[in-house]
Amino acid sequence: MAPPARAPFAAWLAGGNDITAAFLAAAGRPGMINLAGGLPDPALFPVEELAALAAAAVRERPAEVLGYGPVAGLPALRDALASRLSGPALRLGRDNLLVVSGGLQALDLIGKVLLEEGATVAAQWPTYLGALDAWRPRRPRYRPLMPGATATELAAACTGAAFAYAVPNFSNPTGRLVPGGERHALVAAARAAGTWLVEDDPYGSLGYGGPLPPRLIELAAADRPGAVYDGTVVYLGTLSKEVVPGLRVGWVAAAPDMIAALARARQGADMCGSGLTQAVALGALAAGLPERLAAAAVAHYRGRRDALLAAMDAELAGRFAWEVPEGGMFVWARARDQGLDTDRLFDAALAAGVCITPGSVFDPAGRDRGAIRLNFTLNPPDRLAEGVRRLAAAVAATG
Repeated sequence: MAPPARAPFAAWLAGGNDITAAFLAAAGRPGMINLAGGLPDPALFPVEELAALAAAAVRERPAEVLGYGPVAGLPALRDALASRLSGPALRLGRDNLLVVSGGLQALDLIGKVLLEEGATVAAQWPTYLGALDAWRPRRPRYRPLMPGATATELAAACTGAAFAYAVPNFSNPTGRLVPGGERHALVAAARAAGTWLVEDDPYGSLGYGGPLPPRLIELAAADRPGAVYDGTVVYLGTLSKEVVPGLRVGWVAAAPDMIAALARARQGADMCGSGLTQAVALGALAAGLPERLAAAAVAHYRGRRDALLAAMDAELAGRFAWEVPEGGMFVWARARDQGLDTDRLFDAALAAGVCITPGSVFDPAGRDRGAIRLNFTLNPPDRLAEGVRRLAAAVAATG
């Protein structure tokens, strides 16, 4: 007997890429060197401190942390985040904060709140893969915000867009730090266009050089000093890189009406976040744990970045060009030979025992097949060097 007919899956599922699932699966193969994901080093996880915070939360506040909680997040955590993010140029209160289950949930909620099907997004180019996946069900059109774009070009990109999206601090995938002048121009362009501006900042704590330029949300608040923030920049942050990703604690800082809209959208997703992990996050912030971890993480990852770059200089300099990232977790390398297809290189690299991320997954149309993203935070220097040697062999085999 033939199986019963089934209704088809939603049409948007056919528009995704197959490489993401492939590299996530391949990274777990025995002997595979994973240079693909944006993964922190588990050796840096503050295991004992987090265990103590979790135990104390369960014992001392079981009803609060083990039951359902407020949709917008634990009030004490929202207050703590508002205080942490506020400064001379930015005043935030509880109503400016939404706690989310990691930064990716924030991107998903932004898509639900701001995107009608087929709407336009002005996005940094190339664009973070997770954002493209989060918004894919709305099937948006994309307009590029190119690195180094002029004020006129930024204005043209923002006009008519549902929102603009940028990762100014050590962008994923390129590792680029957007300079101060370009930040001012982007905020001005979005404001003139009446466009929301989403500032995604997961890597701001991983700077290997000097001080960072002001955040976009700080620039947006500058015209109303002292007033509680009510601007059009929507700022996203997370503890995934500052503490551990397993907490799944991130946040949105935005105007109160945007926070209310996102919270309403969140009700239909997971209703509320984990009270336990929020309580652990609150304890970590109160103890200054992110700040204490930052110096060790920066020194650790700076050394790994340098090790990857040294291996690339030795093995790949004739085939790829790249810039030294000033922070973050990635090196973005573009093939010198325009005939080198990095989707094909991805397959050859897997066969050689190293997993990389091809540039096509950061292009909504999948056409950029001349670049690769390499991660340096997960592996120690000897594994990074071996991974690059395997990649060089795959490049030679690809032609």
